Amino acid sequence: MKNNLITNKSKNINFMRLFKPGILILIALAIAFFLNTQFVIAEESTQTFSFNPQAVLRDALQWIDGLGTVGYLAFIAIYIIATVAFLPGSILTLGAGFVFGVVWGSLYVFVGATLGATAAFIVGRYLARGWVARKIADNKKFAAIDRAVGKEGLKIVLLTRLSPIFPFNLLNYAFGITGVSLKDYLIGSVGMIPGTIMYVYIGSLAGNLAMIGTETQPTNPTVQWAIRVIGLIATVAVTVYITRIARKALEEDVISN
Repeated sequence: MKNNLITNKSKNINFMRLFKPGILILIALAIAFFLNTQFVIAEESTQTFSFNPQAVLRDALQWIDGLGTVGYLAFIAIYIIATVAFLPGSILTLGAGFVFGVVWGSLYVFVGATLGATAAFIVGRYLARGWVARKIADNKKFAAIDRAVGKEGLKIVLLTRLSPIFPFNLLNYAFGITGVSLKDYLIGSVGMIPGTIMYVYIGSLAGNLAMIGTETQPTNPTVQWAIRVIGLIATVAVTVYITRIARKALEEDVISN
């Protein structure tokens, strides 16, 4: 029994050694984001393909701007589609500030982003979760971590939503294949509110839609630094928190065995 405990403990130590570099990388990315003095809200596509998602979304915003009072319905629908399809939602978020103003733009972005994120979560849950569950079933350590993350899902989702380091569209699908419940996922979406308001406000400063997401777009240094600080704090917090959850789950796995 003692030998088994020593062996399991050794395996857990090795696992944490592999796990820690990933944590350090996330923190490094957060620091790099924080120190980047040339903060660009949404970069122009460098792809050589004829399909330019930024240009398509700007055209969509022009169309929405001409719809009048029903434009918000089209905006929310397009935001949902863009989220599921991995299109750059930052263009739409910034554009909402120009088209609808800060208050209504923030509301429409939050509704569209939440519905789109939920749709992506459900796709990930029902198309991939079963496969992931089967794969980790034979690995008690990963299964233990998955259960632990599921129990603390609300806090994890909330913190990752506060951090711009974690890619929004990819994260939606990623949470779908974890043990996080849909309820916690939805409640945790409130973490998007601070960033949403800030981005929408920056978008409202643009003189026209053609400037949205480009380096010529007017901005506010105070808001930029606020986004950096919030993102840095949230990124460090979630990485440390997940590490603690993983370590605790592994220790409990050793005891149970």
